[in-house]
Amino acid sequence: MPRPYADEEEEKPLDPHLENVRRKMIRFMGINLGILFLALMVVIAALVYKSRSNKTPDLSAASEIPVAPGEPLSGDIVLPVGAKITSQSLSGNRISIMAELADGSYAVFVYDMPQRRIVGRFAIRNK
Repeated sequence: MPRPYADEEEEKPLDPHLENVRRKMIRFMGINLGILFLALMVVIAALVYKSRSNKTPDLSAASEIPVAPGEPLSGDIVLPVGAKITSQSLSGNRISIMAELADGSYAVFVYDMPQRRIVGRFAIRNK
């Protein structure tokens, strides 16, 4: 059975002016897709660069502490008489020590290992 309106399904050539507009739109779309692709590649490259530059902390400063080869690092940290250590934390070459003092108050002491001395004392008070 023949299809009705078969001649309407065939593509008719576009008007030359419309064909020119269509070509410009295709070119515009291609340029924009290229720019978007380039921008996406820049973002991905920045993410890769950022992830590779976030290295683990440099512990080379710990080697500044004079220690004989094969010997463990040792030293004395002098706290006030009657102080009890409640917690400690290590960050690089510094140790922070939270201590309960003899009078019941709390203080944080910061000890610098290369200098082998307490470099800070912070009293904790309630208001």
